[in-house]
Amino acid sequence: MIDLNTKFGRKVKRRLKNEQEIWLTTTGSDSSPQPRPVWFWYDGETFLIYSEPTAHKLAHIANNPNVALNFNTGSADADVVVFLGTAAHDPDAPPAYKHKAYAKKYRQSIIKDLKMTPVQFSAQWSVPLRVTPKKLRGW
Repeated sequence: MIDLNTKFGRKVKRRLKNEQEIWLTTTGSDSSPQPRPVWFWYDGETFLIYSEPTAHKLAHIANNPNVALNFNTGSADADVVVFLGTAAHDPDAPPAYKHKAYAKKYRQSIIKDLKMTPVQFSAQWSVPLRVTPKKLRGW
C-alpha cells in the first residue's frame, strides 16, 4: 500500500482528489511505452479507470499488466508524481454511472464536454480496469 502520510504523500493525496486526468502508460506489443490520459477514481488503495472495449490499452495490459500512472506537471507548483503498479480488468466494478464517486466527479464533463448522458458514457466506456499501485515516486 502507498503511504500518503508523508509530506510528499499529502501533496499527492490532494492531487488525487483534485486532478481530473492521470496518464496511464502501458507497454505496446513492440515493448514501447504507450501513454494516454484517462479519467480515474482513487479509493485509497486502487485506481478505477473505464475503457472502451476496443482500446489498445486492454491488449497491452493483457500482455503485460505492469503500468505507470502520472500526473501532468505543467504548473510551477505541480510535483512529479509517478505510481508504478499492475492493471487488470475488474469484472466486479459497477458501470461508471452506478459508481457514485466516479459519476459525481465526471458528470459535468460527460454532459458538457462529451455531450453524452452518464448511461451513454457507461455503455461506450464499458470495461472497468483496476490499477493497484505498488510504488510511488516523485519530487
